[in-house]
Amino acid sequence: MTDEAFHYDVLIVGGGSAACSAAHAVLEKTKSVGIIEKAPKRDRGGNSAMTGHIRFVFNGMEDLRPLVRNMPDDELRKLLDCGLPHRTEAEVWDELMRVTNNQADEELLHVHVTESLKTVQWLASKGHDWVPASLTNDNVLTMNGGGAGLQKRNFEILERNGAMFHYETAATELIVDKSGRVSGVRALTPAGFVTFHAKAIVLACGGFEANAEMRARYLGPGWDTVHVRGVPFNTGDGLRMAMDIGAMPHGSWSTCHASPQDIALPKFTVPSVHVHGDSLNRYMYPYGILVNMKGERFIDEVWDTRGRTYASMGRAIMAQPGGVAIQVLDARIRELNLYTSNYRKATTTKADTLEKLAAELDLPVANFVKTVREFNAAVQPGHYNPDRHTLDGKGTAGIYPPKSNYALEIDKPPFEAWPVRCGITFTFGGLKIDANTGQVQHVAGRPIAGLYAAGEMVGGLFVGAYASGSGMMSGATFGRIAGTAASAAALA
Repeated sequence: MTDEAFHYDVLIVGGGSAACSAAHAVLEKTKSVGIIEKAPKRDRGGNSAMTGHIRFVFNGMEDLRPLVRNMPDDELRKLLDCGLPHRTEAEVWDELMRVTNNQADEELLHVHVTESLKTVQWLASKGHDWVPASLTNDNVLTMNGGGAGLQKRNFEILERNGAMFHYETAATELIVDKSGRVSGVRALTPAGFVTFHAKAIVLACGGFEANAEMRARYLGPGWDTVHVRGVPFNTGDGLRMAMDIGAMPHGSWSTCHASPQDIALPKFTVPSVHVHGDSLNRYMYPYGILVNMKGERFIDEVWDTRGRTYASMGRAIMAQPGGVAIQVLDARIRELNLYTSNYRKATTTKADTLEKLAAELDLPVANFVKTVREFNAAVQPGHYNPDRHTLDGKGTAGIYPPKSNYALEIDKPPFEAWPVRCGITFTFGGLKIDANTGQVQHVAGRPIAGLYAAGEMVGGLFVGAYASGSGMMSGATFGRIAGTAASAAALA
């Protein structure tokens, strides 16, 4: 099979939701589309199976109606009345600017915001649907079956419509003709090298989060040892290949999506394992306190809603002794029924006293008890309302770090704790693209003919943090845009 050749109008590198969105768009113009995926078929789908949310603009029930099946209008209206009645373009723009400290690429953000509703309704037209989100997530709707369900439907739809998949096929090099146009990809399979010729290429094969050397180089010391909340296949190959031919790096290469995960998080999590067991996400920190192994608080647990803080919380945990932190709650918070089903198999400790809890966790007992009591004494009066969409302003006074919202005394036994570690999901650094076409830009200041990018490979949108579901939204939007532009270029 060595040097066997394939020919397509459009070749897509990658198998996540961004790649699938690009393939859907290409199939609207031509049936000649190939998809190469480094993973074996059983582990296909990229990091998209790790989430359940996609964050988009909507102005009311009329925008959501095309997305939701088997839900009467009165139930959908009640969902909005009790939660989030709208998420306007201005609101999505403002929250992404806020979480990125006003550093998001404005051209990318404009397209991301203004095309989001159109994109999710386009996905619905392909066969996808949405259901109500969990009570702890700040999105109103979640994809039916989560990201795993979305990807299962994507593959079924694409295969039914003629897309050709090539698994265990790792892209190694972009082929460029004498004019500078990208005309193919060289890839390695278990049987040897294969050449894929195409009139346009869409790179959608993820960031470098699964590459220890690149993590250390770009994210900093210690990041080479972090565990990956995602697949082991995203090793920066697409980024390297593109930059080898002069593609412009763009965005924040020193920050990433990193969140609190169960201390038992393995080195990697692939979809075939993840979707058959409980999630390892540990996102209860807003409702109690976070302490390090010295028994001390180290961060304001709720400077913003969970959906806008969890992706940056992992970096704060990484900076603690041993890269470990403890989420601490009590019976009063347990009684509020905020715990989701994925905590059933969590690594956890429970005790009737704070002293016993500290001893079980190998924390300095006196220091931990002092931390909790000082926190309790600092809690201010007010109405406690841990709403997933809004902040309640019930905080602390006289301690550092403060807790700005959702502050409730931890004084009712039994006390519970969850040891957590940082888990990296994806990196924010990527390539510079034309926001309206997805075409990759050259360092010389011109587009690279025949080359497009989408998903985690696009740099500039997220810096330092992001809002829950924004990555899936970006992947779907720029996947659709890149696939549309690539197919038009291929058929021109």
